[in-house]
Amino acid sequence: MEENVRFQRISSPLARYDGRMKLDPDTCYRAVASHDRRFDGRFFVGVSSTGVYCRPVCAVRTPRRENCSFYETAAAAEKNGYRPCLRCRPELAPGHGLADISGRLAQAAATLIDEGFMADGGVAQLAARIGVTERHLRRLFDAEFGVSVLEYAQTQRLLLAKRLLTDTALPVAEVAHAAGFGSVRRFNDVLKTRYGLTPLAMRKRAADGMADRLVFELGYRPPYAWDALLGFLGTRAVDGVEHLQGETYLRTIAVESGGRLHVGWVRIEHVPRRLVLRVTLSASLAHAIPQALGKVRRLCDLGCRPDVVDRHLGDLAAEMPGIRLPGTFDGLEIAVRAIVGQLISVVHARRILARLVTIAGIPLPAGVAVPAADAAAPLTHAFPTATALAALSDDAYRAAGVPAGKMRAIRALAEQVDARSLRLEPQAPPEDTISALRAVPGIGDWTAQYIAMRALGWPDAFPATDYALRKVLGVETIRDMNARTAQWAPWRAYAAIHLWYRYEQRKLRADADHDTVKEPA
Repeated sequence: MEENVRFQRISSPLARYDGRMKLDPDTCYRAVASHDRRFDGRFFVGVSSTGVYCRPVCAVRTPRRENCSFYETAAAAEKNGYRPCLRCRPELAPGHGLADISGRLAQAAATLIDEGFMADGGVAQLAARIGVTERHLRRLFDAEFGVSVLEYAQTQRLLLAKRLLTDTALPVAEVAHAAGFGSVRRFNDVLKTRYGLTPLAMRKRAADGMADRLVFELGYRPPYAWDALLGFLGTRAVDGVEHLQGETYLRTIAVESGGRLHVGWVRIEHVPRRLVLRVTLSASLAHAIPQALGKVRRLCDLGCRPDVVDRHLGDLAAEMPGIRLPGTFDGLEIAVRAIVGQLISVVHARRILARLVTIAGIPLPAGVAVPAADAAAPLTHAFPTATALAALSDDAYRAAGVPAGKMRAIRALAEQVDARSLRLEPQAPPEDTISALRAVPGIGDWTAQYIAMRALGWPDAFPATDYALRKVLGVETIRDMNARTAQWAPWRAYAAIHLWYRYEQRKLRADADHDTVKEPA
């Protein structure tokens, strides 16, 4: 079998979404007994003798087999009467990647719920967002996860509140608001009913020294090629928006939540001994925490299953196992980067983008300073919004150094995104979105595929006309490229990242050899 945990299909009349996965108890128990991190977040184990549910990697003594039952989601475990383990903390488990679950639409809805969508809208709005009827969404969701949309949303609100009570010093009223509860009284009642605890009882420690920032840990499935991800992001970092400092990545962020735009910064560092990324948010993002953490998960591809991807890529992945598909904080930002970067060097593109950010970006609010330890990070603006780019004058684009053709492409794309007729996000249908992108004058297949890779997180997107990819593979035609890369489907986007990594390493070695030759004896 390709995976340690076997899955069986349940027949259902829902066509391609033909029933939710059924976990095989015996193989799940073996994963729990071995604390296999590859399956962290893929299922949860309820222990009848304690009444709690855990991640497969929980460090407590392995429970007896007869006391265990297995659930695909935390919501399903809670629906069956279990409360979350306070030691392994189910809210820290990695999520699912786009290709992990057959029900893509159901997973898209779940991702939006994880990121706080239900705080501002209901099931009908959620269904409209992913392009299905409310009734169809309810059927898809129950078939995929075994719980209703509202049950899943309630669990996610509670797990977020649990995380905020444990990891931050936010007042209880702020926690209730950030987690999407209408009132503190409602929050207290639900927490007491579901978990048997009050907010103060759950708050075991007050995060001293964190009153001005919010610190969280996001788990992943190892291995994780953090240096490769930093190298990719660092090469393309835009001054004023991003900064690499040692092994740490910092950038600005603008998040819509509760009818407001929240602007601040995020700091991401790798903690390999804990298999987590430590994420620090500015206090200005306190009311947009689930949205901000969702953007970090997408940027860092935390839903990836490297065991599956690397096994499929074979020798290609051997040089750097655990490479992630770099995502983005904002789909339009990636589209603008891709358009500006057409047929020019990365360094030249970064200069143009930095000027564009200075002209049209969102300045960091007064008082939202980068922490003292990162004071050297010149973070000044969040990337421009779709509204700003659509309204920007020709003179402003020219002042930034954007050529006329690229200016028209950026403006046309920004207008579509601003009107919500085009969504550049993982929930968007990839084939239709790629076709819509190609229809924009100035956007060809390379740009469309690159946007699909990073903005949509589509694992099989592949820019076949890319110069570096053709050089490293030694092919000249698109036909030869497609024939050569077919073996890597449906993970060709990951293959592209590996190939770009190889290309950059070859360039570095060639430059080093060249410098050695020029040095006097």
